[in-house]
Amino acid sequence: MVNVIGLGYIGLPTALVLASHGIDVVGTDINESVVNKLNEGHVTFKEEGLEELLVEAKKNGIQFSVEYKKTNIYIIAVPTPYNKSSKKIDPDNILDAVNTIVSICEHGAIIIIESTVSPSTVDRYIRPLISNRGMIIGQDVHIVHAPERILPGNMLYELENNSRTIGADSKEIGENVKKLYSVFCKGEIILTDIRTAEMTKVVENTYRDINIAFANELAKICRSDDMDVYEIIRIANMHPRVSIMQPGPGVGGHCISVDPWFLVGDYPGLANIVLTARNINDSMPEFVLGRIHEITNEHRMTDISRVGLYGLTYKDNVDDIRESPTLQLLELQRRHLAKELKVYDPYIKERVVANQYFDFYEFLANIDFIVIMVAHDEIVTSTSKLNGKVILDTKNIYGLKSYKL
Repeated sequence: MVNVIGLGYIGLPTALVLASHGIDVVGTDINESVVNKLNEGHVTFKEEGLEELLVEAKKNGIQFSVEYKKTNIYIIAVPTPYNKSSKKIDPDNILDAVNTIVSICEHGAIIIIESTVSPSTVDRYIRPLISNRGMIIGQDVHIVHAPERILPGNMLYELENNSRTIGADSKEIGENVKKLYSVFCKGEIILTDIRTAEMTKVVENTYRDINIAFANELAKICRSDDMDVYEIIRIANMHPRVSIMQPGPGVGGHCISVDPWFLVGDYPGLANIVLTARNINDSMPEFVLGRIHEITNEHRMTDISRVGLYGLTYKDNVDDIRESPTLQLLELQRRHLAKELKVYDPYIKERVVANQYFDFYEFLANIDFIVIMVAHDEIVTSTSKLNGKVILDTKNIYGLKSYKL
């Protein structure tokens, strides 16, 4: 039996895909409402194919509980935030999970950490915790790091087709975990040591963050001198060895906006490009606010209450709002004691912010100036509905019909 700890964006799909392939699975989460909803047959977030996978997994006997189960394999998929002052990882969620596991697990149990961690998290925090419990790593328990590599909006495909990295202390344990993941993973599964696996995952997300920051910095440079950053990127990308990403209103999610900080916190004075990239990307919501101010002044719009933000999620066509640029922008407003702009997102059905709308047409009727923060399919196909509106298009979906970053 496999006990998956944490039933969020990573743990739930992992638990369901394992169960759908015939593995005996118990999914555990401290949030009782999440467990109850899953036991009732309802998924806790939107993802194409997830509801069908839940039905299949329940047919195969998957269980959901707030209790940890005594077994020989655990997969930890809990959030790993960072301390905003030190920039170091906050390992408490993982340590709480490991502490509970070692109090009940079978002798020789394998603890697989899928949560993204900073390099040497296992050495600094997890090994000492286990040793302080009087247990011998490599005998009483085994530690493995197998970082997730999936993207909201395409989770199930990537879960099965992306390559995986398994970091283990011994080849034997690594091969055992590889055998488990091979049940569903069609991609290459690479065995390495734990520290390499830790670093590799952080490096992957940091690489993307730096490339996004370059595009965002280009947007600022071009805006300062009245140049079209999108046309410049389009032409530059015709070079066979150039592939510049598109600028945007900021970076969200629990990977790219968080993981690079681990390097900044652990290697101060060394992670200089990483720090600069993080600061550039974190500055984009404020840059968008500046563009809103410029455009309202240009149109002599004195009533800021007629400005609306389209999109609350951090990326297109998902319901994930973690670290979303829109929420960052609204927080900036609150710090300056400004009234929140109107907000609408078709994927968010519960109230997240005060001035939130739940009907697209009602939202449009109450604004004159729309700021496109997220390129959901709904807004991409709604060109005619925006006739007469002032448009700030941070996603470059409307071409010449709108203002850009």
